[in-house]
Amino acid sequence: MIRFIAPILISLLTIQSALAEKEWPQVSDMKWTERRQLDSQREWVEDLSKEKLGQNIRQTSDDLEALQRIIHKGLIKQDQSYQLQSLGVVLGDLFVKELGLEWRIYEDEKGRSRATCAPNTQECLFPITMLSRRMEVGLMPDVNKIYSEASDMIKPHLPALPYEAKPK
Repeated sequence: MIRFIAPILISLLTIQSALAEKEWPQVSDMKWTERRQLDSQREWVEDLSKEKLGQNIRQTSDDLEALQRIIHKGLIKQDQSYQLQSLGVVLGDLFVKELGLEWRIYEDEKGRSRATCAPNTQECLFPITMLSRRMEVGLMPDVNKIYSEASDMIKPHLPALPYEAKPK
């Protein structure tokens, strides 16, 4: 009996030590289901913006104004976390389009998060919660300021374009 249990125990200890040695953070591609969730949240904000503001979401800087109007009009209650986080998807889409970031999964000791990351790095922004965390505690975030400050934080980690000096 011990000859059968000993290999199992050794295998379990090996697996446990391999997990303990995992390096954090890890950045990986999104799965289809995660991309679909982003699409669903994006569509929800698009529908809300069309219905309540008469404004389309176009993945342009005009979206920042639409997000600000949604916030100022109180169209989403502070306890509606999923809907608040949906605003962050639209914000993240702007980081992707304007700065060349990529939607990725960022995983560390605390869990998995959807993030927009500089290509080929572990440098990421977390737009899903940039607005929602503030709004959940009753604040009215300045969307342009958040976008600008986050952009400034990530720019040093972006690859330089050909014939362009890397920002200092």
